[in-house]
Amino acid sequence: MRARSIGTAAATALALVAARDLVQKKHALLRNFPVIGHARYLLETIGPELRQYVVTSNEEERPFSRDQRTWIYASAKEENNYFGFGTDVDVEHVQGHAYVKQRTFAGTLPDLRDPQAPLPSAKVLGGPRGRAKAFRPASVVNISAMSFGSLSGAAVTALNKGAALAGVMQNTGEGGLSQYHRNGGDLVLQIGTSYFGCRNEDGTFSLDKLKDVVAGAPVKAIEIKLSQGAKPGLGGMLPGAKVTPEIAEIRGIPAGKDCASPSRHTAFHDVDSMLDFVELLATETGLPVGIKSAVGEMSFWQELATLMARGDRGVDFVTIDGGEGGTGAAPLIFTDSVSLPFRMGFSRVYSTFADRGLTDDLTFIGSGKLGLPENAAVAFALGVDMINVAREAMLSIGCIQAQKCHTDKCPTGIATQNPWLVRGVDAPSKATRAAVYLRTLRKELLKVSGAVGVAHPALITTTDIEIMNGDYDARTLANVYGYKDGWGELGPELAQEITALLATEPTPLHKPAS
Repeated sequence: MRARSIGTAAATALALVAARDLVQKKHALLRNFPVIGHARYLLETIGPELRQYVVTSNEEERPFSRDQRTWIYASAKEENNYFGFGTDVDVEHVQGHAYVKQRTFAGTLPDLRDPQAPLPSAKVLGGPRGRAKAFRPASVVNISAMSFGSLSGAAVTALNKGAALAGVMQNTGEGGLSQYHRNGGDLVLQIGTSYFGCRNEDGTFSLDKLKDVVAGAPVKAIEIKLSQGAKPGLGGMLPGAKVTPEIAEIRGIPAGKDCASPSRHTAFHDVDSMLDFVELLATETGLPVGIKSAVGEMSFWQELATLMARGDRGVDFVTIDGGEGGTGAAPLIFTDSVSLPFRMGFSRVYSTFADRGLTDDLTFIGSGKLGLPENAAVAFALGVDMINVAREAMLSIGCIQAQKCHTDKCPTGIATQNPWLVRGVDAPSKATRAAVYLRTLRKELLKVSGAVGVAHPALITTTDIEIMNGDYDARTLANVYGYKDGWGELGPELAQEITALLATEPTPLHKPAS
């Protein structure tokens, strides 16, 4: 009797669904195929999960392949991150794959038994321009800009605690410095076009508020964000669903309403006035000041390098974000087709400064899928001094690449403000995972440097890596990106200094063969 009642109820429900499908006019599929047409929408909903776990190969999925995610997860959990039985990459025919050329002999190399895997920057940040608070970053790997608001408070807390454990810096992102950034990790304060945390009521920049923020937190440097790889030339957007009263208070904006940042700064309007702004911030705070940008047209960089060549004004660091960057939600045209990929964009910017002999006078930072050893090694060979990791850091604390960051429905609680979902992030344990991943990445970089026969990844050159073009051609990075002799390399004094810092005993600098 009970089964009959259940069957009747189910049949009634299906009949109602069918009737609704037949009369509605929004979906042609449901109008023509009532009830069963819903199967299509169900499959569409779970399609990403099906492809992620069932359909695609280990190297096929994007933005991060299954092998790449597996390496990050295993590294963060201190599990075996080795791979057996050979590579999944079609090495005989793949185009664009980078191969590091190991060297048979080498001088004295760093001790890899230190679990902290110390790997300081080869350059003193702010040193060439004599900033009062210039310093040598303790780690060449740091956490990239991800704002509280885009990420949950628990996720920011986990990353900041992880930064403290690993001895790295965390970039605040343009959303302002929150309480979640105050868990022991050193910070790079990012200033975006809306000047969150250091703005007047009308949205303009406030120097006094900036100085108050810097004085009350472990801020080591200031980064002026001009653009980012996910949405270059487009202002940021935080959906109203994510603008909680707490976020609204930190940013100085209305709660529950979409927060749209303008695409350009109001504190300066060209390269000349931007350099005046940089020098103002550096003078008033004593901190190194740099810029972050994706790469499009090159006239901006050419003018910046020309003005810096005079020696009276200049940025202390340049962060180049590749067009493949992706922590910010953006229209598809921007994620797919606006701004250059990292390798091409960075090489053009570096070349602009190298032509004027300025590369030893500022620190180059790269971001955009550089939290993987292969990509990082290529970046260092091209002239990067430090790398920032974003999505890889998110993966280390539990992100599953659900790609729902823009919906406030992140299933792991990392990129959402939904309290029920955020409760899934246990900040203390996730902090440990983030720290272990960051240390592991440093150790991998030391290993590959040792294979090349140098003490530090910044000493890997553009002749140490080749780009394959199927099974019939290979060219060095120098040849691919048009580097002249010596480009991408540290000056002799910097090279000897970092070698002495890392090597257990001094060793002459090895000059790789062409």
